[in-house]
Amino acid sequence: MNEEQGTRPSPDLKIIETRVYRGPNIWSYEPAIHLVVDLGSLEDFPSNTIDGFTEGLLAHLPRLDQHHCSRGKKGGFIERLDEGTWLGHIAEHVSLQLQQEAGHDMRRGKTRQVKGVPGRYNIIYSYADEAVGLAAGELAVRFVNHLVQPEPDFDFTTELERFIKQAERTAFGPSTQAIVEEAMSRDIPWIRLNKFSLVQLGQGVHAKRIRATMTSETGSIAVDVAGDKDLTTRLLASAGLPVPRSDSVRTVEDAVSVANKIGYPVVCKPLDGNHGRGVCLNLQSADDVREAFPIAADQSRRGWVIVENFVTGKDYRCLIINGRMEAIAERVPAHVVGNGEHSVAELVEITNADPRRGVGHEKILTRITINAAAVELVRTQGFEMDDIPPADTMVKLTLTGNMSTGGISIDRTFEAHPENVEIAEEAARMIGLDIAGIDFICPDIAQPVRETGGAICEVNAAPGFRMHTHPTIGDPQYIAKPVVDMLFPPGAPSRIPIVAVTGTNGKTTTSRMISHVFKGLGHKVGMTSTDGVVIDERLVIRADASGPKSARMVLQNPRVDLAVFEVARGGILREGLGYERNDVAVVLNIQPDHLGMRGIDTLEQLADVKAVLVEAVPRTGFAVLNADDPLVRRMRRRCSGQIVWFSVAEAGSEVREYIESHCRRGGRAVVLDRSDLGDMIVVKHGRRSMQLAWTHLLPSTFGGRAMMNVQNAMAAAAAAFAAGAPLHDIRQGLRTFATSYYLSPGRLNEIQVDGRTVIVDYCHNAPAMRMLGDFVDKLGDNLGQSSDLGRPSRIGVIATAGDRRDDDMRELGEVAAQHFDVVIVREDVRLRGRKAGESAELITEGVRRAMENGARCRQVEAVLDELTAVRHALTRSNPGDLVILCVDQHQTVLAELESVSHLAQAGARSGDEGGDPDFVKPEGEPTDAS
Repeated sequence: MNEEQGTRPSPDLKIIETRVYRGPNIWSYEPAIHLVVDLGSLEDFPSNTIDGFTEGLLAHLPRLDQHHCSRGKKGGFIERLDEGTWLGHIAEHVSLQLQQEAGHDMRRGKTRQVKGVPGRYNIIYSYADEAVGLAAGELAVRFVNHLVQPEPDFDFTTELERFIKQAERTAFGPSTQAIVEEAMSRDIPWIRLNKFSLVQLGQGVHAKRIRATMTSETGSIAVDVAGDKDLTTRLLASAGLPVPRSDSVRTVEDAVSVANKIGYPVVCKPLDGNHGRGVCLNLQSADDVREAFPIAADQSRRGWVIVENFVTGKDYRCLIINGRMEAIAERVPAHVVGNGEHSVAELVEITNADPRRGVGHEKILTRITINAAAVELVRTQGFEMDDIPPADTMVKLTLTGNMSTGGISIDRTFEAHPENVEIAEEAARMIGLDIAGIDFICPDIAQPVRETGGAICEVNAAPGFRMHTHPTIGDPQYIAKPVVDMLFPPGAPSRIPIVAVTGTNGKTTTSRMISHVFKGLGHKVGMTSTDGVVIDERLVIRADASGPKSARMVLQNPRVDLAVFEVARGGILREGLGYERNDVAVVLNIQPDHLGMRGIDTLEQLADVKAVLVEAVPRTGFAVLNADDPLVRRMRRRCSGQIVWFSVAEAGSEVREYIESHCRRGGRAVVLDRSDLGDMIVVKHGRRSMQLAWTHLLPSTFGGRAMMNVQNAMAAAAAAFAAGAPLHDIRQGLRTFATSYYLSPGRLNEIQVDGRTVIVDYCHNAPAMRMLGDFVDKLGDNLGQSSDLGRPSRIGVIATAGDRRDDDMRELGEVAAQHFDVVIVREDVRLRGRKAGESAELITEGVRRAMENGARCRQVEAVLDELTAVRHALTRSNPGDLVILCVDQHQTVLAELESVSHLAQAGARSGDEGGDPDFVKPEGEPTDAS
């Protein structure tokens, strides 16, 4: 029912869930904020059914009439409002407009209803600053509810002002913003490293850092020298540069003594101050010096004060970047100009009302602050704050021309005399700064200062850019360009190659294979996987690191020159990729795992999530796709770059014919050619076919029996070939990659324990168990016969994560029962919402069902604790048997196996020394079996 039918709308719009995507995601190629909202009763009230809604919305945010919406023209959103659109869609547009009100030009957004849930919507919109974007969404929802039913304590104007101030607090300053925008225009990636102005430009080994206008190229000694004004003056004087006569003092009387020696007027300023704080100019007498000294000393961190002769003239800031003058600005102190109508105080208020003025450095101009010094300065000019100065009379409010105290700037870049430019550049070289602000005091920068009189009064490290990028008068200077040129000279790389691997099974092993190949080429590889973050073969973080935070951690490491990321679906759904693009994307397979979680219920939906990697491939990149998987094959349409297929399909099959056609058109592929001699991995590029390796010669394939690792090796070879690795280096990498615990912990690790062959793996879903079972069948056929069965027994310890669907757990048990004689079901430490024993019972149910249908398994047991289950499996087994341990905590399990193996070897050695050759514990001491 709607309002005309007698039902009044209620302010029911609420946010159910919030996600922040920090890279490409399932909704957008760009970073975005995702709000899941519930409209409640408002589902029955589109905008055209709520009296006064549209009028109130436009009265507060009139620039919404510029939104195109789906109509593709200005005013399109207004048309939608008039026709009637739902309030979730309106909240999306309000969120974007609020960010625009704060100066963030965000325009992209979409709203989609959650399938099967009436009144629930996904709102996705872009953001520039994460905190601002989230605050915009929260305020948008409150505002829409307020328009539906006014809230007495809610004042939108006040809330908007608070929101804008918050945005200004978190925003980059003008200098940092200018450099970041220049970097973005050159496709240089950047990462904000803290909530202030510390920013990384570039990735890995190519990374540079900036903090405002201080860069990673700025020397700390140079900064210290510039911060010591006395030392700066002496160094410049030693180079013959014009500087004031000066000396540093610590007491008032010493200051007076120096002033008397130099001659009045003088200046008192802190030895190591900045932003013009504590600077007292034009002191005419000893009493003035005594009064100024404590002001300057208060701003000096070390208590020293500089006394120097007062140089008259205009205040100029020369900006030197990488040894060259790039901009000059005349700085005019904070002042007001009389109009014959308003008092000085009123003129200050009028001046501060300029929207370009803000607090500190948040805007291009700073508001003028009236303090005791300003009142006294006005008084020396013959006025009080309440006096009305004559028209066109300039009343100074500060003596220094700093922008931070309310001054204005006039661009003088192209007016400076060449001799003055040379002096400024030499001053920067003498101090050693890559970016320096040279402060000149002289009558006219267009005339040589050595002739007209004048001096360098200060050299500034990390000078502000806003007086040059946003001059009050004159043309802006694009000074961020030479800064980025200095950090990244033309042709210099800023990105490291990124290879990203996804799929349901095999991601970790494939990532390790790729890393191993490139390590052999001499690269410092940063790799993320479910086991942790590895930097140049060192495990630096032990955790599930297949998400976006770990990827960003690798890209920030200054040693890494190539990145290999294992990318799981959970991280994509939670935060997106966490980086902008990958040069090579590898998709191994799409299998039924993790279904029923975060709205992903079908294999097609899971494929859409995995395809985000393919969509993040640039035109110059490659997508390595499994041609044998129909869902992976479809992803080719989403790739902007080139496709590299890999396939184990037989020659002559439909898939192989498709691949051959692809290669005849110049494409690339990795295929498996079978013959009586074995299976050969072949790399195809155009019409060329290049033999890579026999599968049985690759250690990771166990003589070609582990078909899952054959496929993983093919995918790794395809990725390495696409990334530019030579064929012989790929071959060497795969031939030296073994599933040892050192190279591949927890993935098909083989260890001999007292005559038993034990395999440790991570298998945790039915498709992976089918592959593992095929390997077990082939491996078991090659083992010796056990004495009691006439064949070796196969004992499997299995489990899965508690957040899988019930049917998936049962299917895992059914598949395992086809390949093992004894199945021992355990559980992970993290139950993920299940009760203890619940997951094990479901898997056991599947095993029993398969046993009833004639499966190989003859016995199933539940031993919930992982380590206890491992010990029980070893106890149940006999020498010659095959024990497969599908584990979660592989470090603990491998340590236990090594311990048992060493005990067995020690016992065997004891027997060889004169006892029974079998290891038997002394009578009375319990054995492992007991």
